[in-house]
Amino acid sequence: MVENNELRKAGLKVTLPRVKILQMLDNAEHRHMSAEDVYKALMEAGEDVGLATVYRVLTQFEAAGLVVRHNFDGGHAVFELADSGHHDHMVCVDTGEVIEFFDSEIEKRQKEIVREHGFELVDHNLVLYVRKKS
Repeated sequence: MVENNELRKAGLKVTLPRVKILQMLDNAEHRHMSAEDVYKALMEAGEDVGLATVYRVLTQFEAAGLVVRHNFDGGHAVFELADSGHHDHMVCVDTGEVIEFFDSEIEKRQKEIVREHGFELVDHNLVLYVRKKS
């Protein structure tokens, strides 16, 4: 029922594929999922939703502000629900794992740097590429 309301608030018609994909994103163990990840999870759950439909629905969700698309290095996009506040990301270059973090000092310093250069911050996206220490 919550998914139906979210879709309606976003101006999207409530359809079974949209509801299933939104539920999958909401209940996923990993917050950042590619279209292929969503498709595989739906198949494992016995849902009959095609890969092209998953791509189309995720693009509609992005346009409606329900999800955020990230294009981290490595060539493929991942999506996360747009239900949390601002945060930054670390991406493990060995495993592809995405770790979210927020640091008020980093946020403060970025604003200071922008001001020092005579600009105002409109938006930003910080991604750190990391590797586990051996």
